[in-house]
Amino acid sequence: MNGDAIRTVALIGAGTMGPGMAAVFAGHGFEVRLADVKPDVLERAKTTIETVYATLSGGGMLTPDAVEAARPRVRCTLDVAEAVRGAEFVVEAIPERLDLKQRLFGEIEPFVSAEAILASNTSGIPITELGKAVKRPERVVGMHWSNPPHLIPVIEVIRGDRTSQAAVEATRRVVERLEMIPVLVRRDVPGFVENRILYAIMREALHLLEEGIASAEDIDTITKWGIGYKLAVIGPLELLDVAGLDIYQSVASYLNADLSSRADVSPMIVRKVGAGELGVKTGRGMYDYRPEEIPPLMQRRMKRLLAARKALSAPV
Repeated sequence: MNGDAIRTVALIGAGTMGPGMAAVFAGHGFEVRLADVKPDVLERAKTTIETVYATLSGGGMLTPDAVEAARPRVRCTLDVAEAVRGAEFVVEAIPERLDLKQRLFGEIEPFVSAEAILASNTSGIPITELGKAVKRPERVVGMHWSNPPHLIPVIEVIRGDRTSQAAVEATRRVVERLEMIPVLVRRDVPGFVENRILYAIMREALHLLEEGIASAEDIDTITKWGIGYKLAVIGPLELLDVAGLDIYQSVASYLNADLSSRADVSPMIVRKVGAGELGVKTGRGMYDYRPEEIPPLMQRRMKRLLAARKALSAPV
């Protein structure tokens, strides 16, 4: 399990995350086999990969020559067994259901080599549970990318209860070879690190909205231009030191008791899901979206993410 020796990657699942992940791997020299059992999903993935390359080359993250070299490295297939056979590194990016992921790992294990790493892009399913589906759980590791995977540079590497140190180190090295930032999650807790922090923020934002404290627009504005602006440069634990632990102790002594601590899902979300208001995909969620507005909105957001990544990466 040498991260530098890995050359061939099998990506299972060509839906939301798979195409962007495939483009990143291929753009950094890996041979990629992208597999899905649905022909229409695989066809859409090919178009998405081209869009990703256009975004990366337009943003200066990949040269045109690098894009031309990357294209032939991605091979799409409907045969999952063919995709994983001979691959040193397998990443699943199928729907977030434990039974589906366990079944996939159990089915592909006979087709991969004894040294191959089985990684999961799950955003919260315990890696330990996924490892129970295979004969060698020590090679099962979490590799959680953020969406959009070609622009968000951090990747969580999650150790299950039986994941070997060799699998963890090899996965971290693969992330570094992708010019991404590996973050080690030492204990296999639900939601890992990123989603636990993110969901805490979203829970409080929904609480403030339901209580009529501020509008959705104003809550998002203060999060982006106040909290997010600072946290992009100074992490929350660094911020404690900047503010002073005595100040935090004083404020937290009365504020923590008033923060939302609900353990269920916000009633507002339950109502909207019941009404089919799922967000951008249905044209209505927390906001309303006209069909013609969605493509330019997503393009603007991608450009801002690119600009933010460049700014954060620039030497100062």
